[in-house]
Amino acid sequence: MANTNKLKVFNDPIYGFIGTPNQLIFDLIAHPYFQRLRRISQMGMSYLVYPGAHHTRFHHALGSMHLMTKAIQVLRWKHVEITEDEETGLLCAILLHDIGHGPFSHALEGFFIKGISHEKLSLKFMEYLNKEFDGKLDVAISIFKGEYDKPFMNQLVSSQLDMDRLDYLKRDSFYAGVTEGNINSERLISMLNVVEGNLVVEEKGIYAVEKFLMARRFMYWQAYLHKTGLMAEQLLVRIMKRAQQLLQENNEINGGQTILSFMKLADEVVVDSRLLQDFASLDDIDVLGAVKTWQFHDDFVLSKLCQMLLNRKLLHVKIKNKPISDEKMNERLMALAIELGISELEACYFVFKGEISNKAYNQEHQAINILKKSGKVTDVLKESDQLSLKALSKTVIKYYCCFPKEAV
Repeated sequence: MANTNKLKVFNDPIYGFIGTPNQLIFDLIAHPYFQRLRRISQMGMSYLVYPGAHHTRFHHALGSMHLMTKAIQVLRWKHVEITEDEETGLLCAILLHDIGHGPFSHALEGFFIKGISHEKLSLKFMEYLNKEFDGKLDVAISIFKGEYDKPFMNQLVSSQLDMDRLDYLKRDSFYAGVTEGNINSERLISMLNVVEGNLVVEEKGIYAVEKFLMARRFMYWQAYLHKTGLMAEQLLVRIMKRAQQLLQENNEINGGQTILSFMKLADEVVVDSRLLQDFASLDDIDVLGAVKTWQFHDDFVLSKLCQMLLNRKLLHVKIKNKPISDEKMNERLMALAIELGISELEACYFVFKGEISNKAYNQEHQAINILKKSGKVTDVLKESDQLSLKALSKTVIKYYCCFPKEAV
């Protein structure tokens, strides 16, 4: 690897100093499309629950790249062939894997560009950057799409034990202060190997894998799907939908030209270079600026929702193991409509229900394979003596309802 100078080193609170391995990586990090990730929160509205969770996608992308450099070193030490071009491809793919995220990450996914996931947008950004960098991202794009002819490389970027997950669990648990989510990423990486082209974990690392899967489950229930954070994100979604509805009804809406232009988009659009450039100018600041403006709007629903979110005067939330009856929700809806003197349709912005699910391990999708000392490769569930680990392969569904306390 090329030597780095002090201008190409980032000081990360998780791993210490992170270097930029080559000029291409440095230029990608310096690109405005990537610098935008400094203004995209990693955990959406979770900071309303965990005040320290203000870290960004920029942090996460650098951390994932750092772990990828460690994985490459380990695999090469175990005589796995990785060429310099493949190394650069792996580093670029993991560095740019989240570049398509919009404001507040998953909270508003699919809102600004309808029906298009952040993964698809990340690919669009990578293809655009590939033209700008004269085809230097060809290998990275092939790996990102899962099409490279060495499967383990695709799995390092996207699988159930990839560098993305190893970083976000450790990083999010650190910033949120949820210690149950902390994992030993170094131990996991040191146990990686390749058998018949596929990524495996050596038998000695099975306990680290078990801890990783348990940590993932804890983080989903305690952080990513925390009822207050979930409800705050639902409020944000409803704010954006209400503003969009008012805009479509020709009501006057201020809040920044960039965000308003996306609200006017049709459901089906062609993601060309122009739209990508506009999307790359959209970040958390635009959304928060709009919300701050809309708290004074004449529309009661929009202004009330914005005030609730900004001042953390949030809705009451209940989580149930069984579906919540429509009858009970309708009672609350009618009571609130009468209480506030609004229509039932308007009351739906404050009284709603939904469901959440958590599946820490999917045995059918790129299973985590364990390499035994005998050379046999088996699924982690077959080798684990943890009964709780087998339960993690089952989907758990919970049901939530949100409503103002006066509607109880």
